[in-house]
Amino acid sequence: MVEKTLEKIYQSIPLIREFPFGHIWIDYDKGADVLYISFEKPQRATDSILTENNILIRKRDGKIIGLTIINVSKFENK
Repeated sequence: MVEKTLEKIYQSIPLIREFPFGHIWIDYDKGADVLYISFEKPQRATDSILTENNILIRKRDGKIIGLTIINVSKFENK
């Protein structure tokens, strides 16, 4: 189990390195099945857009500061 998790992390490293953000905060609420990703120190958004995939794009002053992914388990690799 740990080996599979580490392998998935290793595979995501090239993608993470391409992010235009200096820091990334990630929190997963297993009970609610929601993944929170913040690109700035977690703060309140002033605007939000809900996509058809149940991804909430959080903005502050027109800049994307994070994502809230609802029902994140549906994105699992099969």
